[in-house]
Amino acid sequence: MVGYLVRRTLLMIPVLLGVSMIIFFSMRLAPGDPVRQILGPLASQQKVNEVRNELGLNKPIYIQYAIWLKNALHGDLGSSIANHAPTLQLVGERIGRTLELTLAALVVTLVVALVAGIISAVRQYSILDNTVTVFALFWLSMPTFWLGLMLMLLLAVHIPGLPISGGGGPLWSWDGLVHLILPALTLGLPQAGTFARLARSSMLDVLLQDYVTTARSKGIRESTVIFKHAFRNSLIPILTMIGLQLPWLFGGSVIVETVFSWPGMGRLLTSAIFDRDYPVVQVIALVYSLAVVLGNFMTDIAYSVADPRVRLN
Repeated sequence: MVGYLVRRTLLMIPVLLGVSMIIFFSMRLAPGDPVRQILGPLASQQKVNEVRNELGLNKPIYIQYAIWLKNALHGDLGSSIANHAPTLQLVGERIGRTLELTLAALVVTLVVALVAGIISAVRQYSILDNTVTVFALFWLSMPTFWLGLMLMLLLAVHIPGLPISGGGGPLWSWDGLVHLILPALTLGLPQAGTFARLARSSMLDVLLQDYVTTARSKGIRESTVIFKHAFRNSLIPILTMIGLQLPWLFGGSVIVETVFSWPGMGRLLTSAIFDRDYPVVQVIALVYSLAVVLGNFMTDIAYSVADPRVRLN
């Protein structure tokens, strides 16, 4: 196990290095001038050149990257071009809100999907099964931004006190929870469709196994057969999907945060892209990449917990 953890940790280094190179060069090759964006169209070319020289943007791209990488290895990931604040400070102020939204959306996804998937599998080919299938496909095909607007219209307009924008107070406060409802539903429900279909398929495979038939023949209660014998053994594909979709939820929050004016990293990333704020975009992209790597890493660990036969070497 220790050797596996060390190898996976070392593999993160070339992945993050490659991502940093791609983002760094693609941002600087994209149209637009961050200095002109800051100073405005009326600024003189001399002033623009002075600021570019101050920010080091007049150097060749590969030299800029070498300087950035050298500073990054010393813990300095640069400062925002737009507001001159350290990028780590800006991201640190927003990442907590994004994690709140991501985890809340994951809870919505799992609760809705597991309940729907288990019921659909146990009542295979029934009206209830067909209804769950229709709703799963409905949520799966719903664009996130459109779902957010519809939830605003259908819920917030008719439920007094349900806010449609902003982050509210801390997560443990009532104000923070009610502000989290609509964004979490918007981000979590589309993924619930995918998870529900996967949970149904996985449960059906397990329910046909010999050990489940044996448990039923011994007179064990059906609820015990479902939840103790079948459910746990159906978790492996679901854990795989969680590992793949958790980074998607983390990155997909960009649209949801924009729609609901949620004060997270996604909204910061949107404004940084429009401002051509290279250092901020770079750091946020690295955080998202790290989320993908850690998501797959946590999935492997969860395998060994859910199924003792799986060993990490």
